[in-house]
Amino acid sequence: MTKDIDVLVLGGAGVDTIVPVPELPLPCADSHMVDGIHARAGQTGDFVALGLTALGLRVHHLDFLGDDPEGELVRGFHREHGIELTALPQAAGTKRATNLVAPDGRRLSLYDTSRTRFEERFPEDTLRRLAARSRHAHVSLTHPCAEALTTLRDTGTTLSTDLHDWDGENPYHEPFARHADIVFLSATALPDIEPALRRIAANGRAHTVVATAGADGAYVLTAKTLTHVPAAPPPAEVVDTNGAGDAFAAGYLYGTVTGAPPQECARYGTLAGAYACTVPATKTSALPRTALPRTAHP
Repeated sequence: MTKDIDVLVLGGAGVDTIVPVPELPLPCADSHMVDGIHARAGQTGDFVALGLTALGLRVHHLDFLGDDPEGELVRGFHREHGIELTALPQAAGTKRATNLVAPDGRRLSLYDTSRTRFEERFPEDTLRRLAARSRHAHVSLTHPCAEALTTLRDTGTTLSTDLHDWDGENPYHEPFARHADIVFLSATALPDIEPALRRIAANGRAHTVVATAGADGAYVLTAKTLTHVPAAPPPAEVVDTNGAGDAFAAGYLYGTVTGAPPQECARYGTLAGAYACTVPATKTSALPRTALPRTAHP
């Protein structure tokens, strides 16, 4: 079958409600005045798909969506940005979260778990059909992606995942870490970065494990060698860190799909992540391919 999809993005579609707050942690009080509350489409899978599409790759996003206003926001997001979407019906409604965003760009995310139905599964025929058309699949942590890992693995498609702020202990993340060829995670909750990356590589099939560390750049473990990649300077003022990790993953995967070596992939990731930090939480924008070094253009 023709590989007409560069990256299949599984899961992570939803709507965030953005609330600007004066500081984090937010002081305990009966009420706070805030400058606008805004609901917009875009959770982890949406942002990875957006970042990959902006870099010129052919992307298909598969997830569950509700027949509700939030679902329409997500569908509109994909139409606006030209991202192919297969939306399966979700009776409990579209995934939602509320993000408290401080003036320095830090955020606190509150996820609505009431919309999770643990009996839901991606149809196996749909998974196999899309995976057969894809050069690579990026799997979000959202339910029911864990149950799709074995099927995707069986198709022979290479896999990546983002463990986000995994502490190395939560068992929910373990199947993702074991099955993926490329594992991303944030260094935020890791007491010691290098041993954590080496454990992931030793306990699974990952040939590359990448820890993002914000302004400290990223750490890339490949073939037992750990390399530090400095952060890219933001092209404008940092206003919101929401989506920076997703942007990094998109930049890195662009390099992977186009044949760049791991350190160069990480450089693309830092550029995309730095750009994302300059985009207000109420807007959606991603680094264009023309902003990458000329050698990155296929």
